[in-house]
Amino acid sequence: MLKRVTLLWTVVRGDARQLWAALRHPGSPGWLKLGTGLLALYVLSPIDLVPDFLPFIGALDDIVLVPLAIRWMLKRLPPHVAAATATRRR
Repeated sequence: MLKRVTLLWTVVRGDARQLWAALRHPGSPGWLKLGTGLLALYVLSPIDLVPDFLPFIGALDDIVLVPLAIRWMLKRLPPHVAAATATRRR
């Protein structure tokens, strides 16, 4: 289980860095800031789609939904912001 989470983190880390760079970019759209804020609230909120008290399934929704949401937001960036922040993935 820990190996899978570590592997997932290495994959998501590049997307998270690009998202952070896109948030700091002066041309980033307002919906990106709102979406990132809502995603952070979802992660920190005790209310989930699947309750966390279920041993494995409760954490699975966070492990799957958060990277998908980050990737979805990055794919919808304006081309000039995506090009400027694509080098920040590493």
